[in-house]
Amino acid sequence: MVTRLYTHPIYLEHLTLPGHPERPDRLRALAKVLEDSAFDGLDRAEAPMGDEATILYAHPQEFIERVRGTIPDEGLTRVDADTTVSPKSWEAALTAIGAANAAIDDVFAKRADNVFVASRPPGHHAERNKAMGFCLFNNAAIAARHAQKAHGVERVAIVDWDVHHGNGTQEIFWDDPSVLYCSTHQMPLYPGTGAKSETGAGNIVNAPLAPMTGSDHFREAFTTRILPALDTFQPELIIISAGFDAHRRDPLAEINLDEEDFDWATAMLMERAGSFAGNRLVSLLEGGYDLKGMSLSAGAHIKRLMEG
Repeated sequence: MVTRLYTHPIYLEHLTLPGHPERPDRLRALAKVLEDSAFDGLDRAEAPMGDEATILYAHPQEFIERVRGTIPDEGLTRVDADTTVSPKSWEAALTAIGAANAAIDDVFAKRADNVFVASRPPGHHAERNKAMGFCLFNNAAIAARHAQKAHGVERVAIVDWDVHHGNGTQEIFWDDPSVLYCSTHQMPLYPGTGAKSETGAGNIVNAPLAPMTGSDHFREAFTTRILPALDTFQPELIIISAGFDAHRRDPLAEINLDEEDFDWATAMLMERAGSFAGNRLVSLLEGGYDLKGMSLSAGAHIKRLMEG
């Protein structure tokens, strides 16, 4: 199993306010975990700059220009109450998109079986016309569309296990049955979406989790809702919105998962990728704000990707 890792120093230059949970130290903590000899076989590559035109796959030009207009020459600018940008944020966001699209190309060209993208800023809260929740552009949505446009894929599944519901991804694909969106998340919690009753064109599968629940409820949600939906849909590609903030240590939520739960969920999705998608699986880092919990969980996830 060939697993590629994309990251880039520019991601560290997307700056946020002091004390903000979505901070450059997240990637530094993950890089430290990946120094272990267990990851010697990881195919590490520098993320390429994205093609700005691909942002149009998920967002209109007017919105792109609006985000570009918020980038300051110095200091920080607030996009909303939670989301800030700094002088290098545009370049970081475009490189996050470039890495996600390159990962898609890699799995279809068989340069890798699966790819993990360690990038910032995250993306799953970004709606068509709204940047929010630490996110500027929706990397997973753009990557899914790139797979369809560049590689002729008919069925893409996006599985989102971030503890916050991916309202942006749901909104973008709400009426598009060519993309299956499945999410486990804490509810009630920001952004307030993700009820079981939200089903789109039959392509939206939400599995909300109550606060203070843990492994048993998470695995049950996966086993009874997410995996059956994947088995029915039979995706040609699986994209994971891999947030690790459902870890018990995370300060922004109240779900009590451990590294073993992310390892298990990764294995379940790899089985489906093997059955339906020629092993093609692309994982994009989303949330995870306790440095130890996030980095160890992402490490377990990547190790499982490498081992198959």
